[in-house]
Amino acid sequence: MEIYLMQHGEAYAKDKDPERSLTLKGEEQIHHSVQALKKMDIKFDLIISSPKKRARQTAEIVAAEMGYSQDGIEVTETLEPTVPAKDTLSYLATHGDKNRIFIAGHLPSLGEIASTLVCDRSHVSFHFEMGGVVRIDVEELKAHNGDLCWLLTPGQLTMLSKEN
Repeated sequence: MEIYLMQHGEAYAKDKDPERSLTLKGEEQIHHSVQALKKMDIKFDLIISSPKKRARQTAEIVAAEMGYSQDGIEVTETLEPTVPAKDTLSYLATHGDKNRIFIAGHLPSLGEIASTLVCDRSHVSFHFEMGGVVRIDVEELKAHNGDLCWLLTPGQLTMLSKEN
């Protein structure tokens, strides 16, 4: 199973927008990231999102550009920012029939999920940036058996999206 983790795009501050919608820059970040993923010939069997608006908007952009049904996006509270990684992994285990899962979420939970998947001795810190993507492959969806395949920053994804 391939698991793709993306932190939502840039969002408005809470005092400007209490729901913290994506800014225009945040939407653009996600568009560039998706264009790069498409150039890499990546497709998803399942798109999952946190219920927070900025993550849902991120998942919706990914779905629209990938030709994935908006109705097929699963929204789960197990991707809230402070939910323990073990809860998220339990949720993902219910989708063991999927090969490529995209997750739109938040920090610190994305870092905890990634660390739990690849490390069995201590915490590993992953540097997530808004609109960046991490790919971790697992044979079984359980802690400590994942392989970090790559981590691409939004800048790298933008460069890839503009290459011919």
